[in-house]
Amino acid sequence: MKGDYCIGVVIPARNEELFIRGVVESLPDYVDAIVVINDGSVDGTKSILEQISTPKLHVVELDGKGVGAAIDTGHQFLLEHWGSKKFISVVVAGDGQMNPEDMQGLLHPILARHADYVKGDRFLHPKGVQNMPKHRRIASRVLSFLTTLTAGQVISDSQCGYTATSCEVLRHWNWDRSWKGYGYPNYWLIQMSKLGFRIQHIPVESIYGDEVSGIRRFPFFIQVGIMMVREHHRRNFSWLLSRQITPHTLFASIAYLIGWIALIPGMSTDFERELVERGIAPIFITIAAWAVAHVFDRGATRTVQELRLNAKARQKT
Repeated sequence: MKGDYCIGVVIPARNEELFIRGVVESLPDYVDAIVVINDGSVDGTKSILEQISTPKLHVVELDGKGVGAAIDTGHQFLLEHWGSKKFISVVVAGDGQMNPEDMQGLLHPILARHADYVKGDRFLHPKGVQNMPKHRRIASRVLSFLTTLTAGQVISDSQCGYTATSCEVLRHWNWDRSWKGYGYPNYWLIQMSKLGFRIQHIPVESIYGDEVSGIRRFPFFIQVGIMMVREHHRRNFSWLLSRQITPHTLFASIAYLIGWIALIPGMSTDFERELVERGIAPIFITIAAWAVAHVFDRGATRTVQELRLNAKARQKT
């Protein structure tokens, strides 16, 4: 327990017989509950978990629904386990890639009421990416850039799964629509922006050993890319239809629309046709319009966060 918060750890695990015992036994003493989601393991993961003797450990069996579904199941277990109590749910991978000593840093912004969702950032840590394979570093940078665009705020390590989430976020979450696959970190970040929750980034170390990734790169990028574009537009439309619509949201939407119009043949305005006649390609008009839209989008994201904080303050008075 930390302060007046219970601390729960959610560990998604699939075929982690080599690492799961070490992960569970290395967790700090202040952790009150450990929820391991055994997601269809076909190795010795289950038998190893049965050998671990601690009343803190809870094992939930799934039939291979995916890492996102496993994490959601763990969060929901803690919601039911602690009811109306205040708690923080920390996600720790079952493959031993996360340093338990970094957990205190993830918890602090929530305990200090400075954030609702805290994300580990390996690029901020001096040892964070030393042993990270080069192709993973490049992929993480690309996905972080795309997540920055779709979430409306700077995200420098979108794929790091080491996170701490306040119970307030979990009680507002739409579990029926939650993303179930490998793109869950990107989905969560976009939804945090949409709902006005505050995100902080904390340096964490990443430990690489003999673990093997189960991600197929090309299908992953296509699937997650489509999801991010879809959720980005849903986020903006939800703000446009809100009774608390802000000027930033309106201007961002207009700029996005101009960018799309420039791309679609037969829909260009006289101004855009004039630019094209002067030798400026439509794609550059689109990029410029979307860059302006992103600037306004960041302002809209900050405003939505402020509105949520103000509403929360009014509820307390």
